[in-house]
Amino acid sequence: MATLPRTRPRNRRLVSRNTVAGWSFILPNFVGFAVLTLLPVVVLFYVAFTNWNVFGVAEWTGTANFRRMWGDASFWTALRNTVYYTVFHIPLTLAASLGLALLLNRKLRGVRFFRTVAFFPYITSIVAIAIVWNQLFSPEYGPINALLGAVGVDNPPGWTASSTWSMPAVIIVGTWRYMGYYMLLFLAGLQTIPAQLYEAAETDGATPWQRFVHVTLPGLRHTTFFVTVLLTIESFKVFDLILVMTGGGPGQSTLVLSQYIYQKGFEENQFGYASAVSVVLFAICFSITIIQFMVNKRRNS
Repeated sequence: MATLPRTRPRNRRLVSRNTVAGWSFILPNFVGFAVLTLLPVVVLFYVAFTNWNVFGVAEWTGTANFRRMWGDASFWTALRNTVYYTVFHIPLTLAASLGLALLLNRKLRGVRFFRTVAFFPYITSIVAIAIVWNQLFSPEYGPINALLGAVGVDNPPGWTASSTWSMPAVIIVGTWRYMGYYMLLFLAGLQTIPAQLYEAAETDGATPWQRFVHVTLPGLRHTTFFVTVLLTIESFKVFDLILVMTGGGPGQSTLVLSQYIYQKGFEENQFGYASAVSVVLFAICFSITIIQFMVNKRRNS
């Protein structure tokens, strides 16, 4: 009597081999994530409830660090400046990056070169960017104020030397730096919109503005949502640009939460309080992101 081949052990060996191979690919990245990201975040939430510096033992203080924030004028100044930067940086960067994407989403001669030029500021050294723009914004000999004076502006702004104009200057540079990166995301989104939709709209007599409003914008809805989420997080955690361009000054006119965390932690050795501010910043970003996802889900439903 013939017997059926015993394939079950062989299948088990194949499944085990595939499982081991899969874990061999996942494990190095997971270990790096756990050690360099997950563990520090868990420790951060613990340190936020302690009074700790690198030379002593962490002393549990409960919510003392969070209560301290209510009376900390510098914290509220940093929070206002962060919101100020975010409120203007997001729409300006959205508009600039989408405009660039629309201009460079055409079959033009040398379009790849111009795309590279637009993206180049994003990969340029932030120190070099800060030095060049500080020279451009110089109140005494900067070409920007020289141009404003040539067109009849009697009292041009002091830019980074003025507590009133320093944040607008940082916003301008931040928009210029990041618009090339988000331009690429919008370019990818534009190329997924079927050309037949534009042809049908043009056949129906739609103007270029109507095609943009009724075809392009709806087709970019998911891309715009993704870019907005990234821009929100990036704006709230802005640090390097302000650190090397203005140092938070003049005074505290450009002091933001990320730089305030750096000051309290690494300059004043108050890691407990710095961790508490970090938790607040995380809570703000997390809450706004959740709201964005909820609004986007409601619009799609």
